Amino acid sequence: MKNSLLWKLFAVIAVGTVVFFWLVDLVASHTEDSMSYIDQEYRAELRAYAKEAERLLYDEGEEILSKWVKGIEEKEDTWIAISRPSIENLADTQLSERYISTFSLGRDLEWKIHLYFAGNPTMDIPFEDGITRFLIQLPQRMRPGKNLFIIDLLLQIALPFLILCLLTYVLYRYMMKPLKKLEKATRHFSEGHFHVRASEGLSHRQDELTALASTFDQMATRISTLIVDQRQLLADLSHELRTPLTRLNIAVDCVEHNQNSKEELERLRYESANMQALIDDALTLAWFNTESPKLELESVELTSLLQVLVEDARFEFSNHKVTLNQPDKDIYISSAQQALSAALENIIRNGLSHTPEGKTVNIQLTERKSSLAICVEDQGIGVPDEYLEDIFKPFFRIKEKNSDNARIVSSKKSGYGLGLALAQRQILALGGSIKASNMLDDNGERTGLAICIHIPYDGESL
Repeated sequence: MKNSLLWKLFAVIAVGTVVFFWLVDLVASHTEDSMSYIDQEYRAELRAYAKEAERLLYDEGEEILSKWVKGIEEKEDTWIAISRPSIENLADTQLSERYISTFSLGRDLEWKIHLYFAGNPTMDIPFEDGITRFLIQLPQRMRPGKNLFIIDLLLQIALPFLILCLLTYVLYRYMMKPLKKLEKATRHFSEGHFHVRASEGLSHRQDELTALASTFDQMATRISTLIVDQRQLLADLSHELRTPLTRLNIAVDCVEHNQNSKEELERLRYESANMQALIDDALTLAWFNTESPKLELESVELTSLLQVLVEDARFEFSNHKVTLNQPDKDIYISSAQQALSAALENIIRNGLSHTPEGKTVNIQLTERKSSLAICVEDQGIGVPDEYLEDIFKPFFRIKEKNSDNARIVSSKKSGYGLGLALAQRQILALGGSIKASNMLDDNGERTGLAICIHIPYDGESL
């Protein structure tokens, strides 16, 4: 889901905060509610006062009751009254029996006490006759909610603060886990550990942070591949340069001693040309590997290009047969002519180099639905199946030999194993694909190698 981290944070922070404060308010209201009632011990005490006042009134008289009331008032720092209410109805109106039965001059002991009112309420306890009532202003010591201020601080400030701190810590851990893995992977990668990846262990998450880790992994894979390839290329190049350099040194020594000077000068030119070609190909390959360039496309007429390449191949490999099968019309594609031409030339040259003299290399151009297929089929010894992918690696050469214990190669020019590697990079840069496969006879024996490339084609032709 797009912006999944945003929605997760919204769910946790926005919705969670609203629910959290609603719950805090609910708990605070419930707590205040439970604190708004007189303690059962004090209720019993007030009822005992009323019972004693009723006994004194009926058993010992009002004078004794008066003295007792004054003593309780001084003791509790409050006021007390024993009253019989008298109601006068006007305009021929009557109070309902229900109202009269529930009528009181103060609050019942079971009622809630308003914690935020400054004054204490008057409590009303009826005598057994239901008419006389014991009224007392609730003594301060019996007032509920004594710790209201502290509880309000805990419920409305301390508790939200602690829970929000916990929520922040959880979110911090949730967000920092992939970031710390990314930081750790970056540090290890910078130290040369190219195998490290940041998204390991984060497959259960699907958000922007895991996308960042995946992007890092792609970058790490790309960079590590480039570094490994460059190291291998340098190692292979240094190895391949030793032989022609040795030959050059030998030829120089011969020239210095006037031994076959003309022949050795030709040898110098040949080895120098080979070295120049090797270095040019290696630099081009390194450029394709490191830059992954997007080549500028132009309109290329493919059938004419193939005809030119085939004529050049027939001239260079005059002892081979080269056939070209393609549609009898002009086919225009959007491509880079130099890169495409170099790739096709390397593939054709590879097929001819591994085909015995007198044998045929067939080049087939076929139109597909959205691509063109160009297959170069030789009549060499083919390639073991396990090496079909490896032949596109730089400096990869197979030491395959025939029954006479000699490798079947007819090219006058020695190769360095860069042709197919370059061709693959060039075709990929053009948005195409390349694949090698063996051709087999009825007995399953290899009769040659077919290298096919597929390049984008929109179907236009002239």
